[in-house]
Amino acid sequence: MANITRFDPFGDLASFRRMGDLDSLFKGLRLQPCAGDLEGELRIKVDVEEDERNYTVKADIPGVNKDDIHVSVEGSQVSIEAEVKKETEEKKSKNVVRSERYVGKSYRSFSLAQQIDSGKVVAKYDNGVLQLTLTKKGNGAAKQIKVQ
Repeated sequence: MANITRFDPFGDLASFRRMGDLDSLFKGLRLQPCAGDLEGELRIKVDVEEDERNYTVKADIPGVNKDDIHVSVEGSQVSIEAEVKKETEEKKSKNVVRSERYVGKSYRSFSLAQQIDSGKVVAKYDNGVLQLTLTKKGNGAAKQIKVQ
């Protein structure tokens, strides 16, 4: 005669529970990030401070020309874009052994609690730090900001 058993879809889960805590299976493993190529990527890090009338934003953007930084403000949304360009120096007799410096664009966008008056935004860039002074307002229209 044939040996017939009833299908139990949760039977395997019961045996898995007996194995112990799932975290213990991965204890001691060092997991590397999948996107290892992004380690040198330019990341715009920001600090935001607030007083009664203004927000002050300080963004670390090292190694970027101030003409390659674009700031836009629309309502309470602040967007910062920076581009690091490759140097166009020709070296015919030298071979590149290792290159870790990032070349490309980086973008950061965030929202603030109140609307910003885009006509009163001041942007200054000095020693790799972009400082934005954003005046609070009820309603604002989109505007591109020139970095000084």
